[in-house]
Amino acid sequence: MIRRIRYSSAILLSLLSPGRADAHPHVWVTFHSEVLYAADGTMTGVRHAWTFDDMFSAYAIQGISHAKKGQYTREELAPLAQTNVDSLKEYGYFTYARTESKKLKFGDAVDYWLDYKDAALTLHFTLPLKAPASAKTMKIEIYDPSIFVDFEFAKDKPVSLSGAPQCNLTYDLPHQPTPAEQARLSQLDAVPLDPSSSYGEIFANKILVSCP
Repeated sequence: MIRRIRYSSAILLSLLSPGRADAHPHVWVTFHSEVLYAADGTMTGVRHAWTFDDMFSAYAIQGISHAKKGQYTREELAPLAQTNVDSLKEYGYFTYARTESKKLKFGDAVDYWLDYKDAALTLHFTLPLKAPASAKTMKIEIYDPSIFVDFEFAKDKPVSLSGAPQCNLTYDLPHQPTPAEQARLSQLDAVPLDPSSSYGEIFANKILVSCP
């Protein structure tokens, strides 16, 4: 699936920018998510690790001062990490959660940093819930409503639980587009979706947690 994002020259390499209607280049994210629980059995947040494609990564590190050729420390990448999480806030960090009866709200990202390995940038960050939530089932979805960014579960251990050993964790891969949907996706460069569109929800990556 082709998905799109505009790089803003004003904030070089922010993951998103308000004027992202221009389509190039495309960005792909492979991610691992860890669902966090407290000792009392309430869900407290989600910890993400998002690895960007090599094209985005190469573009993102241009102009960043670094002491060793081909290597970037967490400190050297800290300003870029800050720019990324600041930009993601406007879009709800592309992370949505709900219980059987209500939507859950996340606070601002914390404990965020970038690392650079094998020519790829990985953004690590934690999204705490504004209030811990208790429910027998939790559903977490990761997707871009406007389909500018492509999200894909990591092949190796894509999801995990922390602090909830008795709960059952499963995940569902995104819906594969039908021929008609694929045709529409192929036209998004010429006719981009409205920023308020929720079309991308049908291609969401789903995490499901069931507890006794």
